Amino acid sequence: MRKITVICAAGILACTWLLVAPSAPAQVNSPRKIITRIAPHYPELAKRMHAEGTVKVELMVRADGTVRSTRILGGSPILVQPVVEAVQQWKFAVSQNETAEIVQLTFASQ
Repeated sequence: MRKITVICAAGILACTWLLVAPSAPAQVNSPRKIITRIAPHYPELAKRMHAEGTVKVELMVRADGTVRSTRILGGSPILVQPVVEAVQQWKFAVSQNETAEIVQLTFASQ
């Protein structure tokens, strides 16, 4: 099985999804709660290559909880696009201000 671990640096958010069950329960410990998480798909080419690694992304989150923009801070080029597509759909709890969130998603084989 392959799993994805998510770590958010505005506090620590640790979530684990099994790719075969992307809606698996997650542990959340963050000042700004994530309401909706979309797990990134594991690209077919990455599967064939057994590609693993971490993608680090900065999210600018509007006060209404939607992701305004993303900026890649690092990661394997083969894994970046699915991560960006997934986190752009995330919804956070409403806040009084726009916030910056740093998210790391790790693709690992088990």
